[in-house]
Amino acid sequence: MSSHKIAVIGGDGIGVEVVEAGVRVLQALAEVEPGLSFGFERFDWGSDYYRRNGRMMPTDGLAQLEGFDAIYFGAVGDPDLPDDITLWGLRLAICQGFDQYANVRPTRLLPGLAGPLRPELGRQIDWVIVRENSEGEYAGVGGRAHRGLPIEVGMDVAVFTRAGVERIARFACDLASSRPRKLLTVVTKSNAQRHGMVFWDEVVKEVIRDYPGLTVDWMLVDAMTQRMVNKPGSIDTVLVAGRPVVRKHKLVTIDEAKLAAEAGEISPAFRREVEAQIKRSADLVNPLLDGNRKVWKTELGIARYIGGPKNS
Repeated sequence: MSSHKIAVIGGDGIGVEVVEAGVRVLQALAEVEPGLSFGFERFDWGSDYYRRNGRMMPTDGLAQLEGFDAIYFGAVGDPDLPDDITLWGLRLAICQGFDQYANVRPTRLLPGLAGPLRPELGRQIDWVIVRENSEGEYAGVGGRAHRGLPIEVGMDVAVFTRAGVERIARFACDLASSRPRKLLTVVTKSNAQRHGMVFWDEVVKEVIRDYPGLTVDWMLVDAMTQRMVNKPGSIDTVLVAGRPVVRKHKLVTIDEAKLAAEAGEISPAFRREVEAQIKRSADLVNPLLDGNRKVWKTELGIARYIGGPKNS
């Protein structure tokens, strides 16, 4: 008997109904798969919880989640609340609290779905994107000073540590080694970010030396956006540093959803955020987009579920 205890956090907006649809799928799977069962416990955390309690989740929220095998998370964001409060108060509070440093995104064009690429290209998509999930901009380092004055300043600092880069690089190398093609593409922006990203490149190269069986290539994010659209079959496992880099005077989010969106969204994807070696909690599984004003609902009241999450 394989039994799984799952914490269900619908969160905000469309997230609630999408997660409940996923729960029904899992229940149907358990009915036809011998020995498989799921136990679900729902948590009403999110923006409505914030309105009632002044915070996105309880102070002991992490302790409540520790005993679960997985956290099934919907979306976070509300058109009437600041995005930094909703994101940092719930999803990032969970990720940071449990040190879920690996953001793992399998990406395939599922049978029966038509993507914007030519069919022969769409069929080639079989990627796993590994993104560092706890450092870089997600470290939360920064601040504001002289508020309200002409000299007011605000800054966010991208943080890279040797330990953080080593562990995500090793995670990606292990994953790539487990896949048939044993192919890893490392995406960087070290031509412009000459300190943090150059350091990232150096540490990743040190780790890669321990994996002689891997075929490794390197891409600047500018070129990677084109490769994902023009030559999707040349990609298998991808390692990226985090969010965002500057490309041609705009932000390019380094994950499979935004990279692919450079030329049109490609495929339904889900995100699995994996914690560190010492297991303290469940993996966080997030199947969709965000719940904020950008994708609260379409004009027809229907979620447009193509591509990965955009507020994460």
